[in-house]
Amino acid sequence: MSMSADTPADEQGIDPQLKARLRKAERFLKIRALLLVVPLMLFVLFTFVMPLAEMLYRSVHNPVLVEAMPEVARLMQEWDSQELPGEEIYAAVGKALVEARKEKTIGRIANRLNSEYSGMRSLLTGSARKLQRYKGDDYKNFMLQLDPDWGEAETWGAFKVLSSEYTLTHYLAAFDMQYDSKGKIVPQPEERQIYVDMLLKTLKLSLLVTVFCVLLGYPLAYYLSILPPSKSNLLMILVLLPFWTSLLVRTSSWIVMLQGQGVVNSVLLGLGVIGEPLDMMYNQIGTVVAMTHILLPFMILPTYSVMKSISPVYMRAARSLGATPAHAFMRVYFPQTVPGLSAGAILVFILSIGYYITPALVGGRTGQMISNLIAYHMQTSLNWGLGAALAGSLLVVVLVLYWIYNRLVGASQMKLG
Repeated sequence: MSMSADTPADEQGIDPQLKARLRKAERFLKIRALLLVVPLMLFVLFTFVMPLAEMLYRSVHNPVLVEAMPEVARLMQEWDSQELPGEEIYAAVGKALVEARKEKTIGRIANRLNSEYSGMRSLLTGSARKLQRYKGDDYKNFMLQLDPDWGEAETWGAFKVLSSEYTLTHYLAAFDMQYDSKGKIVPQPEERQIYVDMLLKTLKLSLLVTVFCVLLGYPLAYYLSILPPSKSNLLMILVLLPFWTSLLVRTSSWIVMLQGQGVVNSVLLGLGVIGEPLDMMYNQIGTVVAMTHILLPFMILPTYSVMKSISPVYMRAARSLGATPAHAFMRVYFPQTVPGLSAGAILVFILSIGYYITPALVGGRTGQMISNLIAYHMQTSLNWGLGAALAGSLLVVVLVLYWIYNRLVGASQMKLG
């Protein structure tokens, strides 16, 4: 007689101790799998997630005025921005400037305020020196006599903007916007509108590099895929050879090639193709040429790996059914290579957006990209908040473009072979 399906397992003859050992073995396997993954998780956490979180935090964190002038920051939060502040705020600012000069923090405060409103550095440092000798109690009239800028709404608007510990001023500056004296978002002065143009130029150059890598890399990958292994392996070594050479060396070699008296101009002049040297260095031409050469392997490798996995039977079948070579290629072969082609294109595009060394060496003034401005603020101007905001804005732009790419092509369609 067969037992009912509802009969407990241990009543069907399964040893409870065996069940316990099986559960213990499964638990051990899960723990071992977790322990194998933990090092990778920690590596990603400390090298990617935490730096990214720190960058995004710095882009909105604004502690300078709050920490150095807490009383001024509190009073400015209560100011309605409709008219000039009263005596209480002028006195608080005057005393805070004197104290900041004694503690030698006036330069840090002045630099931060100067990034919001030009001329604040000289105003604060000059006023602090004169206020140190002031013994009266009518700070408002004294400061208005010291410098007319103390009567300007823009001056107090800068204090108002920085009176909060967290602000979006850096992100507004990254898109050439700012807060005015009334707290409204307005465009930056024309002479300070540089970041949007630089971002658009970065996207344009990255797109050009991607297009050239596709035009050069796809035929080469196809040629490698149809060659016998002995020949394709030799050519593949030549494709991989740039990876064995320093990026700085590869970039410097293009300086030798493209400069006015370089190899390219010398050959063209010797052949009589041109009458005078071409201007190919320290501009966008040099940036695109050098970056295309450096990033070309990233296009070839995924495209080649997908092409190598395509059976030649499909093309022969299409030809046997009457298709011309071109028609068979476009209708049968090319669609199968799209996953590798799209993987190489998105890889090249994302890498080129963040390139720094190559544009810095061969780009000059017109060929540099937004990554060079980010490096400038991180290393030279020390405006880490603006540099982090530029990097955060670039990250958002890349994510949006990737989302559009995923909607049009589909990330799941990408293959690396």
